[in-house]
Amino acid sequence: MGDKFSRREFFRKAGIIGVSTVGFGLAGGPLFNLFEDEAEAAGSVLSVASGGNPEEMVKRAVDGLGGISRFVKKGNSVCIKPNLAWARKPGEAANTNPAVLSGIIKLCKQAGASRITVIDFTCDPSSTTFDLSGAHAVCSRLSTRLVSGDNPGLYKSVQIPKGKSLTSDKCLRNILDADVFINVPIAKNHASGVVTASMKNLMGASHDRASWHGKDLHQCIADYATAVRPNLIILDAVKILLTHGPKGPGQTKDVGQVIASTDPVAVDSYAARLIGKKPQDVKYIVEAYNFHLGQMDLSKVSMKRA
Repeated sequence: MGDKFSRREFFRKAGIIGVSTVGFGLAGGPLFNLFEDEAEAAGSVLSVASGGNPEEMVKRAVDGLGGISRFVKKGNSVCIKPNLAWARKPGEAANTNPAVLSGIIKLCKQAGASRITVIDFTCDPSSTTFDLSGAHAVCSRLSTRLVSGDNPGLYKSVQIPKGKSLTSDKCLRNILDADVFINVPIAKNHASGVVTASMKNLMGASHDRASWHGKDLHQCIADYATAVRPNLIILDAVKILLTHGPKGPGQTKDVGQVIASTDPVAVDSYAARLIGKKPQDVKYIVEAYNFHLGQMDLSKVSMKRA
């Protein structure tokens, strides 16, 4: 759907103004089915950039999908959701690399985005987290709005009719109201979720994510992913956290890659392999595959080396 126009433009052309795109899409109506059919027809593609500095890798990875103009049009509002949960320095690989974030913001500006917001719900105090992670310095330098998702007033309710453990939840308004939503996780180990990547990173879009741990965490992750659908996923695998995730400190590995895709299942399957896990051994990946959100078998994914 990124090829032609943004989510908001789609609904505008369909005559559905004033309705949350995610909320309407999940009403079980034809538009949501159209999105699914379109994704399946397009096939799963991972654009993998290796070598060079992170900003260069971001551009090459996105170019492998057709370039940023496929996703961001002039005048679009863009919401970028990195992983900025922890008061850790970039070298500890607990948060999205600030150079990756910088590269994405620059691409969006070059595409003519009218408004760019970077947002996440932080587990540690937001001011400390944003400073240590390098996100504050990047957003300040690039005159980009950086928002902490700590305020309950920043959320809207979303229905999840396909969900098994979650049938409704909340999501950051900035994500729901944006023309373009870019999910920017870092690949890392997670004590409960096994691997953190695109779908696990969406927990930072929910205000009540702690409750997921009291239910079936993996099913909740997959359920939520049916409702909150990014236009573009850019996975930070410049340096990944192999142990003691999600916060660390732990063992890290220099992978030197940035991966771009529109398929959350393929992205997370690739991330699982990076940290030494099989995708089929990660329950939420399997559940998301069963929801037809993407391809888990990487042999059936088109790999583009950028």
